[in-house]
Amino acid sequence: MILNRKEDGVYGDATFRIITQPCLGEGIMKKNQSFPSFYVVRDDLLHPLVNGNKARKLDALLPLLEDFEATDVVTCGGCQSAHTAAVAVSCAERGLRPHLLLRGEAPETLTGYNLVSALYGNVVYAPRSFYAERKEMLARHAESVAGRDGSVIWLNDILGASSRNHSSGKQNFSKADPVKCPEKSRKVVVINEGAGDSVALLAVLFLWCLRMRDTEHLYAQYKINSSNRSCHALKIVVDAGTGTTAVGLALGALCLGLPWEVTAVMLADKINAYKEKERNLISEFLRSFTSSADGLDPSIFDAEIVQWVERSLPRKFGNILKGEVQECQKIARQTGILVDPIYTLAAWDIATKLSQNRLEDRKVVMLHTGGTLGMFGLAQRYRSYFKIPYEDFRYKCNH
Repeated sequence: MILNRKEDGVYGDATFRIITQPCLGEGIMKKNQSFPSFYVVRDDLLHPLVNGNKARKLDALLPLLEDFEATDVVTCGGCQSAHTAAVAVSCAERGLRPHLLLRGEAPETLTGYNLVSALYGNVVYAPRSFYAERKEMLARHAESVAGRDGSVIWLNDILGASSRNHSSGKQNFSKADPVKCPEKSRKVVVINEGAGDSVALLAVLFLWCLRMRDTEHLYAQYKINSSNRSCHALKIVVDAGTGTTAVGLALGALCLGLPWEVTAVMLADKINAYKEKERNLISEFLRSFTSSADGLDPSIFDAEIVQWVERSLPRKFGNILKGEVQECQKIARQTGILVDPIYTLAAWDIATKLSQNRLEDRKVVMLHTGGTLGMFGLAQRYRSYFKIPYEDFRYKCNH
């Protein structure tokens, strides 16, 4: 992504030009020294209905549920939750029954992630007073889904059992004979809001392994020329809701021994909460996945592996500001890449600023996590921000 700026260098005046087949070696910096630039990793293209980071997380979660022979999944989220939509679609694709508790009241017209959740899953709208006590709410609903003969288990409990059985060499879970037991009782698994569990870190680690496999020659080049680390140093920028994706990316870089930094743009909480989340995820990961964590120094538990930064214009999570829809429109028209004002625009802004920093010696890479369907829900909620001047629609005849 190349930036073109007016002479006064005002950030808001930046325009963008896309390079669809960028040079992945050192040449890109030499070619574009006169213009700031950054890469965009298009994880938003992984699935037509599921956000990229959600798809990565569920890639790790769902095999565990299938191994456990789960029949139903219960989770929760906001009315326009990308997480609940992703769970609904991914579970339905694998023959699992998704049950979704959505905060608030049903909208008059279903659209965006809310529509996807309703089409693929069993949706119940939970009053905000009940939703405030998420754990109790999820437990009660899971028990009602399981019924008298069913069972309920939380994802973290499956994770612990899987880890213990793996270390002892036992089969993870006993499997029922589908011929002898055609009507098996329900096994309901509860997934926390946002799937912010350590098992999701495995999927993000897999992202790095996949990327490095696709660019194996670059990885080999790095190993040969590791003395010149600045040539291979990257600064990865990602938006942070729960922060799980950011922590997983940083762990992936550590596992591969790469000099990459992860910058996470905080959207939903204060920095102390994100740092605590980071410590908890790393601690849980090291306890649960000793084989996956081979080579990691346990002292990283006391270190900060993610750089948490404020978005350019902080606000209460879920709110958008005047002019941000137009900024998304400008980026889409100039590059063909759609970002949304809640999540990915924040990462785009930070990537833009970092690429303009002449003192920054690292290549800047923005991970596009998705969010396209969220625009439909935002258009319903913030109608005035999405109004396009009538003049843009008027047919003009030039005689």
